[in-house]
Amino acid sequence: MKKRKIIFFIVFAIALLMTYTALFGLVIPLGPALEFVVPGAPNMRYGIDIRGGVDAAFEPVDLDRKPTKQELDSARSVIETRLDNLNILDREVTIDEQNGYIIVRFPWQATETEFDPETAIAELGETAMLTFQDEDGNVLVDGSHVKEAGVGTNPETGGYVVTLEFDDEGAKLFSEATKRLVGKLINIYMDETLIQSAVVKVHIPNGEAFIDGMKGPEEAKALADKINAGALPFSLTSKNHSTISPTLGSGALETMVWAGVIAFAVICVLLILYYRLPGFVACISLLIQVSGQLLALSIPQITLTLTGIAGVILSIGMGVDANVIISERISEEIKSGKSLGYAISLGFKNAFSSVFDGNITVLIVGVILMYFGSGSLLSFAYTLLTGIFFNFIAGVTASRLMIHSLSQFEFLKKPKLYTCLSRRVTL
Repeated sequence: MKKRKIIFFIVFAIALLMTYTALFGLVIPLGPALEFVVPGAPNMRYGIDIRGGVDAAFEPVDLDRKPTKQELDSARSVIETRLDNLNILDREVTIDEQNGYIIVRFPWQATETEFDPETAIAELGETAMLTFQDEDGNVLVDGSHVKEAGVGTNPETGGYVVTLEFDDEGAKLFSEATKRLVGKLINIYMDETLIQSAVVKVHIPNGEAFIDGMKGPEEAKALADKINAGALPFSLTSKNHSTISPTLGSGALETMVWAGVIAFAVICVLLILYYRLPGFVACISLLIQVSGQLLALSIPQITLTLTGIAGVILSIGMGVDANVIISERISEEIKSGKSLGYAISLGFKNAFSSVFDGNITVLIVGVILMYFGSGSLLSFAYTLLTGIFFNFIAGVTASRLMIHSLSQFEFLKKPKLYTCLSRRVTL
């Protein structure tokens, strides 16, 4: 009995910790020069519509002809992949086929204070062309044929390696090169800069290879990132760049934050007035849901756009709906004469199917949007999916634990504390 009573305070403490971390971030010292940092809302990355960003036009370097549409599309695909890997969902990557440009629009980093476009552009990574060359400087295969570079381990030694996978044409070219270069070096260049050399130990016919000799996972990842970044059909340079003002205005974010705080407070007051104790528990579960969503955005630096905020609002509405359904079911069971403990159990059991149906349909929509969507639509899908996840964690599981725990206290065993206003007057 005592163990069940303390559950409410444990869940409440978790809710407060999550809220504090979401609002201010958390820094935990682990040693003299080591700390564990959990970024909060101040370190969140906002979309162009909220905070503004950078507009840059890239053009090929040392290309004595006009790039083809296929080459421009390939370069655009590489840049979009880089932006995806950086969790930058609010972006536009378009090609100007007539002039041979690639135009990129993306938001500022969360930590940006100088708002320097050149610094922001550097975040996109190397814009040089990657080539694999023999010792005489002959190009064997270029980076556009690299499907993916990653970090792995050597099955024989257990050491870290950089794995390489080539497309069909690249596999053929690499097979021919390794067949005649066994025991010799293959050098990897980023434009004219040598970034890695590797000895060919065996003939590689299948287009899957690895580079060993890495000192650790950090070195392996750094090389893999460079190889992935260099998978461009030609070198690029930023022709011109400019800053983009937020489309909603500079004070829009502060206004939205205050509107959200006021709306949340009004919802909590109404829930407590109408549902009393279940309403109070609902406010705590909503606190867990909202703070959980903020952390799910700030920790991986997922870009939050205006459509993403719409996803947060929609999922909060679903969280309120779930708690209202549960509170109503508990009221119905108490009204029918059930004991308090049995009424709470039945209330959650009978409400679950309605809550589950409502969330699963939205979950399907979110998954479809996540799979087929792009840009700011991904921000909406991501916030929607995380909202559903935390709705089940907070609105169903945490609420059940807290209400069952509170019902163990003698002064909280009055049925009127668990019934809605419309039924309370008849008890």
